[in-house]
Amino acid sequence: MRETIRDSWQRSRRHGVRPDRHLPPIELREDLVSDLRREHPLARVWPMLCDTMRSVTSEAGNLIFASDADGRLLWMDGSNADLRRAERVNLVLGARWSEEAAGTSGVGTALALRRPFQVQGSEHYLSAVTAYTCTAAPIRDPTTGAPLGTIDLTHATKQSDALVLSLMTTVARLAEAELRTIALQQQARTHARYGERLSRRSGTHSALVTADGQVVHAAPQGWLPARLPAALEEGEIVLPTGQSMIVERLAPGGPFLLVAQEADADPALSLEALGRDRARLRVAGMTHDLGGRHSELLTVLIANPGGLSADELRREVYGDAGKAVTLRAELTRLRSVLGHRLASEPYRLTGQVAADFLDLDAALATGAPSALLDRYPGPLLPMSAAPGVVMLRTRLHERLRARLLAAGDVDSLLRWTNTRHGQADAGAIQSLRRLHG
Repeated sequence: MRETIRDSWQRSRRHGVRPDRHLPPIELREDLVSDLRREHPLARVWPMLCDTMRSVTSEAGNLIFASDADGRLLWMDGSNADLRRAERVNLVLGARWSEEAAGTSGVGTALALRRPFQVQGSEHYLSAVTAYTCTAAPIRDPTTGAPLGTIDLTHATKQSDALVLSLMTTVARLAEAELRTIALQQQARTHARYGERLSRRSGTHSALVTADGQVVHAAPQGWLPARLPAALEEGEIVLPTGQSMIVERLAPGGPFLLVAQEADADPALSLEALGRDRARLRVAGMTHDLGGRHSELLTVLIANPGGLSADELRREVYGDAGKAVTLRAELTRLRSVLGHRLASEPYRLTGQVAADFLDLDAALATGAPSALLDRYPGPLLPMSAAPGVVMLRTRLHERLRARLLAAGDVDSLLRWTNTRHGQADAGAIQSLRRLHG
């Protein structure tokens, strides 16, 4: 017995596999197999592998399988007769053929040793499969080197085994090369789509990073390793080098924009919306003149620091007739400006937030009338019909009016009635007449 086979048998025995009373467990139902296939990286290369091995699987007795990294069979190809014959030993979709579950086998031992491996006939630990020779090779992630699964050729033991191990090793390398090409193409598309966001950060340390930590582009070049060790989440992180970074999610599943947080950077988000049909936003050292809908969304979010559900935010901005899909589209576009500062579930703003209408509202209790008018260039987003904005605008306007009338300051009341927003205020005009006797 080969030493590698003997070692594998010993591992199989320790795992409790019974060679004469055991078949590999079928762990996955058909629907779960379909779900795993859909998300698995090897789904991108399986059609190519089938085409490559077509001349092999067309011969009677030959089957090919692809497993995941746990040894569960997710794809298989061969003649119907051979597939039915394989069912007797649970060589079927959803079955687990790792060493822990099936003992020594092509799939399980190749995964255990992390290299191509062939198990011939009686070298199998399970008596039920000694009629087969199984040759498997791991397929590795082209960026991390971690096994994604295996590609396995199973055939009758009586057939020739010459060159099969070399064939499967070559097929696995072909799959890895194809995965590397796909990854590079995806990185190129990511850079083309989001590279402009990176260019806005000229002069800072920044990077575009995929969801799995692959650095697509870094500026300046080389300040980050080619891959980050941990999955990214929005917000502030500290790299192993001690550098503090802000992470912004650019799309629901990634990629991410990383920007070095400067020690003297202003972390606040500030909004000017009084007397303006469209709000002006200052964030991360940049000024944005927002569109009407984004002005309304940001105003409502600022006024509700505890956050709003998607349905609540929809009603506040669009009214009862608004559609959730429209809201999500606008929030996605707004996120391109706000980045990680726009959180969800519930929707809310994170970090320091300032707004001119909040400052005025806070000053109404104690501020002098003339100082209050200095803070009030006009109503809050006067052209907006969003229910939440209308309520805020009316409340703030009425509170300021009541404060001026209660103070009885003649100069302030004159200023109020001489402005566009106070010129038809009969109550203020009547108070002026009383004060003048």
